[in-house]
Amino acid sequence: QVQLVESGGGLVQPGGSLRLSCAASGSSLGAYAVGWFRQVPGKQREGVSCISDSGRSTYYPESVKGRFTISRDSAENTVSLQMDNLRPEDTAVYYCAAAQSYLPCPEVYNVMESWGEGTLVNVST
Repeated sequence: QVQLVESGGGLVQPGGSLRLSCAASGSSLGAYAVGWFRQVPGKQREGVSCISDSGRSTYYPESVKGRFTISRDSAENTVSLQMDNLRPEDTAVYYCAAAQSYLPCPEVYNVMESWGEGTLVNVST
């Protein structure tokens, strides 16, 4: 089973950018669909981006569409989430997750098998 580690979180001002990275070990991420999720204490976890195992399917909810971009780097065995024009409401712990599944995004959210520990994103002045 693949192990995942997120990095790249931090404090950023509104309107700024961050790039999160999900690094995999134990297996190639190329065989997995990968999703990024976020969670604020007391609120339900929200899926914010997804890329299918083939890379042909991506998904973004309306809350982040046009601001977030998910991408794969096969050589580095990572999946990144570029986050631009950040807003205070984007503040959360961000997690990456993976599933060996042919399901398209966002249906594959329901079968995520491996999860990272999360990285905190704080959008604040």
